[in-house]
Amino acid sequence: MAHDFSAFVRRRGAHHLRTAVLLTGDWHAAEDLLQSCLVKLYKAWPRLDTATDPDAYLRRTLVNTHRSWWRVSWRRETPSDALPDLRARPDDPALALAVRQALEILPPRQRLALVLRYFEDLPEAQVAELMGCSVGSVKTHTHRGVRRLREVLGAELIPDDDEVEARR
Repeated sequence: MAHDFSAFVRRRGAHHLRTAVLLTGDWHAAEDLLQSCLVKLYKAWPRLDTATDPDAYLRRTLVNTHRSWWRVSWRRETPSDALPDLRARPDDPALALAVRQALEILPPRQRLALVLRYFEDLPEAQVAELMGCSVGSVKTHTHRGVRRLREVLGAELIPDDDEVEARR
């Protein structure tokens, strides 16, 4: 059991850490979130059908644990008027930092919808199930989140839907 769990963490841990970083917007909080979720996964490991998809269980645990954390912590957040320097080129490592900082500006549900839809590449129905809402709510959160990212990052980094269709 412990060997299978360790192998899973070695194989998929970095991916889930990246997801946690995008959810929390903070590397240290992401490490804490993932560690908490891995403890929960380890306790449930003997009961899981690990041959199918332990990623789904860990993903749901990440979302639910993060949701409970931000419900408690939203009162401690302080707004900032400083925006990241957006003069980065697409191949510039600073672009990833700018995107993470822009994600931090979003309300938690919009951030969650964007991370699950575009980073995890999950279908809207699965995102709705993970978020505990309707597909329409996922679409609304995604639309508003993308619109806000365009405002913060600029249209050159996040093209509108017409530009995306023209590139195809």
